[in-house]
Amino acid sequence: MRLIGHLTEKANALTFSDFLYVQGIGNDLEPEKDGWAIWVHGEDEVPRAKELLEQFKTNPNDPRYQKRASEASQLKQMAEVEEAQAKKRQFDRTKIFQQVRPYGIGPLTFALVATCVAVAIFSGVGKNTDFLNHFFITQIDEYGWKHDLPEIRNGQVWRLLTPIFLHFSAAHLIFNMLATLDLGSMVEARAGSGRLLLLVVVIGVVSNLAQYAFDIDMYHVGHGHPAFGGMSGVAYGLFGYIWMKSRFDPGSGFFLHRQSVVMMLVWFVLCFTKVLGNIANTAHAVGLILGVAWGYLESVLRRK
Repeated sequence: MRLIGHLTEKANALTFSDFLYVQGIGNDLEPEKDGWAIWVHGEDEVPRAKELLEQFKTNPNDPRYQKRASEASQLKQMAEVEEAQAKKRQFDRTKIFQQVRPYGIGPLTFALVATCVAVAIFSGVGKNTDFLNHFFITQIDEYGWKHDLPEIRNGQVWRLLTPIFLHFSAAHLIFNMLATLDLGSMVEARAGSGRLLLLVVVIGVVSNLAQYAFDIDMYHVGHGHPAFGGMSGVAYGLFGYIWMKSRFDPGSGFFLHRQSVVMMLVWFVLCFTKVLGNIANTAHAVGLILGVAWGYLESVLRRK
C-alpha cells in the first residue's frame, strides 16, 4: 500500500474513499494526527489516485462525489457476499492470527517471532546450555568462556546475530515478541521486508558486539559473561527508527502514540535500575541510539 495524502474531515475522507472504490481503486483510511490518511492498495493506481485527490480537494461538495456513496455501499456488499462464499469453499489461513493491527503481520516479522519461539522451546526457555551454545556470541564450557570471539574468527559469523533469538524466561519472550510483532509489522508494511531485514541485521549485530565489549570489561572486575540474548535491543532500535520517522517524516506513514513512546522510555530506564534483574542494557542503549540516528538521518535526507 502507498500513502497518497490526508484529508482533515472524516466525512470528506469517507466520501473520497467511496469515490475511489467506485473507480476501481482499492483503498483504506487510517486516523492519524494530521487527519485521515488515505492508503491505495495498488502501486500502479497511485498517480491516478493522487490526481483525483487533488481534484477532490478543490471542490469536495461536487455532486458527483456525493452520488458515489450508495453505489460504493452496494459494491462493497456484493464483494462481502462473494468473499463469504469463497471462504466457505476453502481454508482461510489468515484465521491463524487475528490481525488486530491495520497493517497486519508481515512475513519477515512472523519468521522472526517464530524463530524466537522455536529456539525458546528447544532450549527449555534458556535452560539447555548445550543448545544455547550454538547461538551465543561465543561458547561457554566448564572452564568458562573464550575471549576474542574465536568461533566467529573461524567462520561462524552467524553468532554475531543469533543472540537476538535467545530468551531466558516466558516473560522475557512474551514482552519481546509483542514488541516485535507491533514494531516489525509497521516497518515491514510501510518500508518493506528488505528495510526491516537490514534494520534487524545491522542493529542486532552492532548491539550484540557492544554488549559483548561491555561484558568483557565487567568480567575483569568479577562480573559479566557473554551468555546474553534477546530481541529487545532490536526492538528498541525499531522503536527509535519509527519514533524519528513519525516526527520528521510524517508522509512516511509511521506513527507512534505518545503513550507508547513514554512506556518504552520508562521501561528503558527501569531496566537500568536492576529491579528486573540482569538485563543486557548496553544492547538496549546501542539499539535505541542506532534506531534514532537511522530514522532521523533518513527523514532529513528524504526531505532534501
